[in-house]
Amino acid sequence: MTDTRPLRVGIVGAGPAGIYAADALMKSDVPVSIDLFERMPAPFGLIRYGVAPDHPRIKGIITALHKVLDKPQVRLFGNVDYGTDIDLEILRRFYDAVIFSTGADTDRVLPIPGIDLDGCFGAADFVSWYDGHPDVPRSWPLTAEKVAVLGVGNVALDVARILAKTADELLPTEIPPNVHTGLRANRAVEVHVFGRRGPAQAKFTPLELRELDHSPTIEVIVDPADIDYDAGSEDARRNSKQIDMVCNTLEQWAIRDAGARPHKLFLHFFESPTEILGDNGAVVGLRTERTELDGTGNTKSIGVFQDWDIQAIYRAVGYRSRDVPLLPFDPVTGTVPNEAGRILVDDCAAGQANRYLSATYVTGWIKRGPVGLIGHTKGDANETVACLLDDAAGFTPAAEPQPAAITRWLADQGIPFTTWAGWYRLDAYERALGAPQDRERVKVVERHEMLAASEP
Repeated sequence: MTDTRPLRVGIVGAGPAGIYAADALMKSDVPVSIDLFERMPAPFGLIRYGVAPDHPRIKGIITALHKVLDKPQVRLFGNVDYGTDIDLEILRRFYDAVIFSTGADTDRVLPIPGIDLDGCFGAADFVSWYDGHPDVPRSWPLTAEKVAVLGVGNVALDVARILAKTADELLPTEIPPNVHTGLRANRAVEVHVFGRRGPAQAKFTPLELRELDHSPTIEVIVDPADIDYDAGSEDARRNSKQIDMVCNTLEQWAIRDAGARPHKLFLHFFESPTEILGDNGAVVGLRTERTELDGTGNTKSIGVFQDWDIQAIYRAVGYRSRDVPLLPFDPVTGTVPNEAGRILVDDCAAGQANRYLSATYVTGWIKRGPVGLIGHTKGDANETVACLLDDAAGFTPAAEPQPAAITRWLADQGIPFTTWAGWYRLDAYERALGAPQDRERVKVVERHEMLAASEP
């Protein structure tokens, strides 16, 4: 770069990872001009469409992200889908560098027999439904009385909690009318959460776990036989306050007397799902194999199987990123191959420098995989942006770097994009929908309604 204009950076994805990258760019000593592209009409990604509606504490992160998007160096182009509306070649016309922060919104595969039976669902799809994502069906089958959730992370707890709560408990939140109607028809009275390892290996955060017990309608039940530790587990407890708090909570629940709350939520450990049982193409049960600790914190199978009476199953074994058009993709890790955010074009011979895709970077879950909490993406962004700024002197300048150029191009293509000012209008519209019911907001689901509410 030789001219004195601001460095033009396009960011694909306006969730926390993309917004943190914009923030890191603005905090550098390099003048920047940043445009964020988001396929949804509204920003905030995972926080809007991946956080359970009864977790307003986590949604409070939006307040900090708002301050970033309020900065004059940043613009938002919503309702613009990378791979459909724009591609990398087009972006390189208008930007000196491009950062991809496309996240992870699909489910990891669980390769066990019966996984394709009717009544077996991915947690990511269910989360999208109850969070009012515009691109998923408006209804959800909730006819099962006994439900299993496979996985012991925070998403598994969210799914289990939403399935176990009553619709009226969730009505004060931002859930849209179709979700409230669907949850009123929910017949689940037993929810079973299964983990193949022990309490010390669970991926819950302590606060998320304790929140299960706050509902007046949910009785959380832990079998005392599932409270077991080996040397590796004890080391993990000593080295992590969070793990120790999770174990303490589970121990307390295991020794208490069962209460009379109408919905039962069972947390099972040392049960590895081996097969989903079906009849006439539909789920009728789950088969698990008992495991035991091997001394290192890992488990081994012991050849004891149990069949559980279950009519619906949700796999919450991790999110997975989608393949990003025109970028290399590792189908095993579900990430774009990279070093510190620089995208690797291919593997080079020993002793040779790695080849990187010029002026193109990744951050967030598409960079490192769907692990960690939302705040962890800030460190990812800082690392990626540091690499981008180190490389900036060697960038080929964008052919059309003027900020108005991309706006004209989108208009010429007939792409109905939303803006940051449009988000303020949509935000006000959703709050107005909630006001008559003394709710903070009612989330709008239909894309056309979001677009209309975003217009001046």
